[in-house]
Amino acid sequence: MPSPQAELSQPSSNRKLILAGQIAFLPTGILTTLLGPMLPILIARWQMNDTQAGDLFLVQFLAMLAGVQLSGVLLARWGFRPAFLLGLLLMACGVATLSMGSQWLGLASVATYGLGLGLIIPTDNLLIAEIAAESVPNSSASSSARTGASTEASSGASAVSLLNFFWGAGAVFCSLMVAWTAAHKLLPFFFGSVALVLILLALAVRNLQFPAAAKSAESSASRSWRDLAKSPAIWLFAAVFFLYPGVEATVGGWIGSYVSRLGPHEARMAPMMPAFFWSALMVGRAFGIAFLRHFSERRLLRAGYAAAAAGIVLMLSSPALAGVIGGALITGLSFSTLYPITVARFSQHFGVAARSIGAVMFSLASLGPAVIPWMVGVISHSTGSLRAGLLLPLGATVILFLVHLFEW
Repeated sequence: MPSPQAELSQPSSNRKLILAGQIAFLPTGILTTLLGPMLPILIARWQMNDTQAGDLFLVQFLAMLAGVQLSGVLLARWGFRPAFLLGLLLMACGVATLSMGSQWLGLASVATYGLGLGLIIPTDNLLIAEIAAESVPNSSASSSARTGASTEASSGASAVSLLNFFWGAGAVFCSLMVAWTAAHKLLPFFFGSVALVLILLALAVRNLQFPAAAKSAESSASRSWRDLAKSPAIWLFAAVFFLYPGVEATVGGWIGSYVSRLGPHEARMAPMMPAFFWSALMVGRAFGIAFLRHFSERRLLRAGYAAAAAGIVLMLSSPALAGVIGGALITGLSFSTLYPITVARFSQHFGVAARSIGAVMFSLASLGPAVIPWMVGVISHSTGSLRAGLLLPLGATVILFLVHLFEW
């Protein structure tokens, strides 16, 4: 049984962990979306075609997949601390070397920070969701179990939504800083600054009191994997964790290149285009906390995917830059609360077992962004039309809308 002093120090420690997690998601947002604004620059520097450009996404997110698998082992055996610190340091190494040399060194740098992202993203999401769930007061005897679960899920969704607001702020900052520093030939300075922030954060949090590693009985799923496989819910979670991050990465990653091909005037706006999408995502997550208090999660999921599909249609059908910007803003706003809600629902559904089962789900969340943007590049190269390639995320968004029409 923990001592009274330990119990008193726990809320303070949790507040520091939440702050550290939020700060960590600023550079995480920068690095996850870095290829979007950098893609036109790297294509010109390394003379790549669309298939080769798509390989950058493949390398980043396959490395993230490996990082997610490693995070599952670290979380199950040693808790959150090792995965959190190692993720920060790998991200720092990768971004610091990105602009130092050839295409092959660039691929190695992308793989390095991708491995770090694979460690930090599931670790930070599950850490915040778990702390938020623990902070919900126990339901009274007269309260129904469903009300208690709903309160816990809503609290977790709000906390994860706020966390991912900081991720969105990093994504917006990334697009703006890449555009500005590239124009002033200061990209290496920007990358070095991000690396320094990551190293300083790792030093600052190394002695914080993270939640203890779960006991083996707690960390194992309450049901066997064979039983879990019989549940439609786990397959639906798997579909969402694969498709949604893939669609988000595709829209944010390819929109700059898409605009660069509309015409010479539009091409000047290409490095800035991801900022419109990520800004809308960030603003939506800020206001999404209020929406989660007044609307059911299922209603927000259905409305979000429907509106996002409409936004992508507008983006692809408009011949003018204004229409593309409008479509990007609609899509970003619509996407804003979808992933936080999914993570919170997953954490609430599986409890502490989410630490181990989460390795599978967050692996899918890395595989989707590896495969879908890469497939867009392949389709674009083979058809000669990037618009044709971007029909792929539109179809995936429609599928996600249909999936959430069911109760699960």
